[in-house]
Amino acid sequence: MPKIAITDYTFPDLSLEEAVLHPAGIEIVSFKEKRSPAELADLVRDADAVIAQFAPVNAEVVAAMTKAKVIVRYGIGYDNVDFTAARERGIPVCNIPDYCIDEVADHTLAFILAITRQVVPNALDIRAGKWGLATPLTAMASLKHLTIGIVGFGRIGREVVKRLLAFKARVLVFDPVVAADEIAKAGAVAAASFDELLTQSDIVSPHCPSTPKTKQLFNAAVFAKMKLGSIFINVGRGDLADSAAITDALQSGHLAGAALDVFDPEPIPADHAIRTMPNVILAAHIASASPPAVKTLRETAARIALMAVRGEPLPNIVNGVTAA
Repeated sequence: MPKIAITDYTFPDLSLEEAVLHPAGIEIVSFKEKRSPAELADLVRDADAVIAQFAPVNAEVVAAMTKAKVIVRYGIGYDNVDFTAARERGIPVCNIPDYCIDEVADHTLAFILAITRQVVPNALDIRAGKWGLATPLTAMASLKHLTIGIVGFGRIGREVVKRLLAFKARVLVFDPVVAADEIAKAGAVAAASFDELLTQSDIVSPHCPSTPKTKQLFNAAVFAKMKLGSIFINVGRGDLADSAAITDALQSGHLAGAALDVFDPEPIPADHAIRTMPNVILAAHIASASPPAVKTLRETAARIALMAVRGEPLPNIVNGVTAA
């Protein structure tokens, strides 16, 4: 009987995956929580396909795979999978690039609106029995009067731009692989450089994948180039930003605020200073969540694994391997 290994999952059960795989005669073996590389290596050793959520599928784990025809990531990002090691072994790595586009774009806008309209401080003041404006008037802003910088013009970046334009914001976009006229057709303004976006934007929000070139793209030097009193939003990947640099910029007042669905590391340490900052909105990497999105994610991952077991062509290969 073919076997599919699921390294970890945060869902209540695997009923959706079972509904796809069991009728095809596929056995599922899994861990619910993240395990050590040695334990993961044992789990995946004789699996015909591997599905991973957050577990680190590193070179040691990949090297243990003797039969795997694919590694599927539950999600858009795949930086927890050593896709280079997989490529060297001839194992395709596939992601699910289009399952939560609207959810993440909505969450981005929710963060931007919450922080510019100071929703959280005002709600907390009412809960504490107070009445009136909870923050200085200068902390309140209308998107119509702001310039918002979007870094990355992929699926999610484009949807964020659409939403911002509906609120009459001026939107700058920097993406070195997208033509300026394509950005202009979407109603935004193409920034001539990353630095131009940083110096002109009141709010900056990255929507790019985590790659060797983008990891810690937002570091101390970059935050220093942003406007004094600007805001940083991150619903992408935690390692796009240097966490110490975010914290320092907030503590110094150079950043007026931040809204972060992702962080490095996750979970955020219980004693981390950013957890208690009143000008920061935090969430536990949940921007992609909705019942339809999670259903699509899980069923798509299972179907890709099944396609690999059957020897069918695979979609969404991110490491350049066309056949297992």
